[in-house]
Amino acid sequence: MNLPLFLSRKIYGQQDEGREVSRPAIRIAMLGVAIGLAVMIVTVSVVLGFKHTIRDKVVGFGSHIQVQNVMAAGTATPYPVCINDSMMQVLQGIEGVKHVERYAMTQGILKTEDEFLGVMFKGVGQEYENNFLGQHLVEGELPQFSDSTTKYPLVISKTMSDKLNLHAGDRVFAYFINQDDVRTRRFTISAVYETNMKRFDDVICLTDLYATRRLNSWEDDECSGAELLINDFDQLETVSDRVIDQVNRTEDRMENSFTSMNIRELYPQVFSWLELLDINVWIILALMVCVAGFTMISGLLIIILERTQMIGVLKALGARNKTIRHTFLWFAVFIIGQGLLWGNLLGIGIVLLQQYSGLITLDAQTYYVSEAPMELNIPLILLLNAATLVISIFVLVAPSYLVSRIHPAQSMRYE
Repeated sequence: MNLPLFLSRKIYGQQDEGREVSRPAIRIAMLGVAIGLAVMIVTVSVVLGFKHTIRDKVVGFGSHIQVQNVMAAGTATPYPVCINDSMMQVLQGIEGVKHVERYAMTQGILKTEDEFLGVMFKGVGQEYENNFLGQHLVEGELPQFSDSTTKYPLVISKTMSDKLNLHAGDRVFAYFINQDDVRTRRFTISAVYETNMKRFDDVICLTDLYATRRLNSWEDDECSGAELLINDFDQLETVSDRVIDQVNRTEDRMENSFTSMNIRELYPQVFSWLELLDINVWIILALMVCVAGFTMISGLLIIILERTQMIGVLKALGARNKTIRHTFLWFAVFIIGQGLLWGNLLGIGIVLLQQYSGLITLDAQTYYVSEAPMELNIPLILLLNAATLVISIFVLVAPSYLVSRIHPAQSMRYE
């Protein structure tokens, strides 16, 4: 029989029987563990949800990897590159690539009777993956994009809609200025989207790939580049290296050289900012573990002092200091376990409440989201539980040595 475990169960079962001092100490210690774990769960869930939400929005506009003309890298000038069916097959055949789509960019001006606005037109074809934009529509429906014909559909952002007072079904003139002339096209607003990503919502609208090709005077197989979506974001660098090996520095039929950039290279400021959030997480985790540890230390010391007579009797009966220390450490495990239970219920409950109700709102212009995003990660929550338990027990080892200073003869007179 495990004597320390047996004794700790007896003490834990009698903690509410006439113990006026230890009862509040035990509850405070348990509460400290519960609050600390709940805060850690909510913090990690918020940071994970925020990082993944922002990352998905950036990827939604720029994909995971872009293949384009080497002359277009780092510039806003649209340089064409020939991406025919054979190149599409090469890109699709790269291990880790899930989807490939062509796109063409051009700049223009949207003009109404009262306002005008300079925007970037992104032309996409029938292979365009519209799941992302479909989730952020606030008005209208996405058109069927084409690379062979066009009815000049246009998908604009809520920011553009508000500035130009345009809505789904309205028609608007667009002007395209190049070195030779000014071209005018009349587009029909098909849908309005809102992602709250200001750098994209302010400038990007979508139309047919065929329309942007014609406006740029490009041939049928010419475009700004191809966008690649991959199966696993964690493999981004690996897949990027494969694209570099198979595509970069090769030439199309017009002797334009291909290059590629992944989403981290295209938007380094965004991902650097997201990585800074990890520092805040570690600080909060450290503070919460300290709170749980200190409350447990104070609670254990109070319990040991209150059980001085019991310790003296056990020593008089021949119990060793090690046995008594293990008894109180097992008792601490029961308290920590109860605190972890309540902490999980509280933390996960808050996360689920936010996911289903959106109770906590944010300024979308500042945080890029209108509601605090929270994401449950069960393996990470289990790791937080295990780490909290192990660290809390570890910090209690030194205070448990207090029992070695208690002498049986003196403990009999202790009240």
